[in-house]
Amino acid sequence: MQFELTEEQELVKANMREFCEKYVEPVANEIDYEARFPAENIRRLAEQDMLGIPYPEEYGGAGSDYLTYVMTVEELARACAATGFLVETNTSLVCFSLYKYGSEDQKKKYLAPLCKGDALGAFALGERGLAGDAATTTAVSDGDGYVLNGVKTFVMNAPVAGIFVVFADVAKSGGAGGPSAFIVSADTPGLEVGKPLDKMGARGAPSSEVVLKDCRIPKENLLGQEGQGAVIAGASLDSGRIGIAALALGIAQAALEESVRHSKERVQFGQAICNFQAIQWMIANMGTEIEVCRYLTYYAAWCYDQGLPYSEEAAIAKLMASETAVHQSDRAVQIHGGIGTVKGQKVERLYRDAKITQIHGGTPEFTKMIIADCVLG
Repeated sequence: MQFELTEEQELVKANMREFCEKYVEPVANEIDYEARFPAENIRRLAEQDMLGIPYPEEYGGAGSDYLTYVMTVEELARACAATGFLVETNTSLVCFSLYKYGSEDQKKKYLAPLCKGDALGAFALGERGLAGDAATTTAVSDGDGYVLNGVKTFVMNAPVAGIFVVFADVAKSGGAGGPSAFIVSADTPGLEVGKPLDKMGARGAPSSEVVLKDCRIPKENLLGQEGQGAVIAGASLDSGRIGIAALALGIAQAALEESVRHSKERVQFGQAICNFQAIQWMIANMGTEIEVCRYLTYYAAWCYDQGLPYSEEAAIAKLMASETAVHQSDRAVQIHGGIGTVKGQKVERLYRDAKITQIHGGTPEFTKMIIADCVLG
């Protein structure tokens, strides 16, 4: 199969790179060092209609395709992974679940603000010891509403989110209930957001626990149907893995570019180190692996846009791109030598950011299980 980017897609990618080099890259180290939420980046992205790229204009989106969105995330991660993670969580997980499973009223009330940048979304699924399971959080039907109780952990965007998609088990009298999804506004009584976690990477994209204590929401905030939570979570995570692959791809690309630049500037034994075969082979491997991951990631996004199955493609892209980002950032530090381990160096930041792409959306081991299920049928 062959496909190539349209002129419009090429233009969007070029404009996003220019945007990132002008606004995002200059503050990336500061954001990382201070673990500061990059509000200015999110505001500018919202002004450029970059927070709801693949969703219809009637819901505040840009009405574009998923591949264009993926290229945007790639460019953001190349400049500042934290900003990329904020956008990916909002767009790939929260907006996706609302667009695919929300009612018309829910889309207008909750999806539109997320696409327009009036609010950011958080995806509250995992729990302590249950990374992808909502087993202990409950939602008890109570008249015209539900009462939620439980604790969610490592919820990306939670400290700055205005809208949460929360997964809980519906408790039914005389029945087992089932995992379901709910829309919860940040100002709902009973929803408490914990202190931001002090993470090793993507430090400007805050994560925290979310505590639900007798948190009452109206019936109309049920997303989809009761018992449909596992389906919603699975589909959203499939979509999200393409976004994470794009994040990893951007980090790997940045690692390569920093390695090329440094290898031309660093002189040892009377010549630039890029002239040494050992360095050339490292850079050749980096360039080759990145191109493979770019094809896999773009292909997964293309399958999404064509309405083709993409669960396996998303998992493969996520696995390969995240592991490549870890390998490439490691090589980049190696090429830089001692200076590469110093705080404030971009490759040191990339080294820490890359690891998050392996964990977020499923570890390599979990992702291989998904791929194996698809291969084995």
